[in-house]
Amino acid sequence: MNDDELREHYISGETIFDGKVVHLERWQVSLPNGQTATREVVKHIGAAAVVPVDDEGNITLVRQHRVAIDEMTWEIPAGKLDAADEDPLLCARRELEEETGLNADNWQLLSRVVTTPGFCTERISIYLATGLSQHKAHTDPDEFVRVKKMPFADAVQEVLQGKLYDQKTALGILLAKAALENKD
Repeated sequence: MNDDELREHYISGETIFDGKVVHLERWQVSLPNGQTATREVVKHIGAAAVVPVDDEGNITLVRQHRVAIDEMTWEIPAGKLDAADEDPLLCARRELEEETGLNADNWQLLSRVVTTPGFCTERISIYLATGLSQHKAHTDPDEFVRVKKMPFADAVQEVLQGKLYDQKTALGILLAKAALENKD
């Protein structure tokens, strides 16, 4: 079966919820067999995330409470785009500085990923940042984080052990490991 034989086609949609971060729509689609189905789609503007690795081989992570899962998580710095047409690299630079006070001389795009394509349009651009310098952090008024540095190799092990389980963080760390190994 070729891809065209799998494709669903948008027929119509309606907004169910229009929020600050997400918009929920109900879509009617035509299926490959000619029937129709309903899809609920979360529209998200997109985000950027950063794997900051310093010259000593440490990664900087942020800890925050994620109320949706009621858990404290260690994550790479990240945040949503300010506008749909914002350059994700500008967002990544901003979020790194806001959350950690770090600036980076070197930026490498590791991947642009879709988070949950079964129902959400969110895409995250994940970057490796090196050549770091420390400045003052200035988080958003509704953002509360704790910052820590740890050896990058330890972070890789924590991903493999399931201790760092945030999807963008786990993938970002593993992609950064591959990118850093390829530079040697």
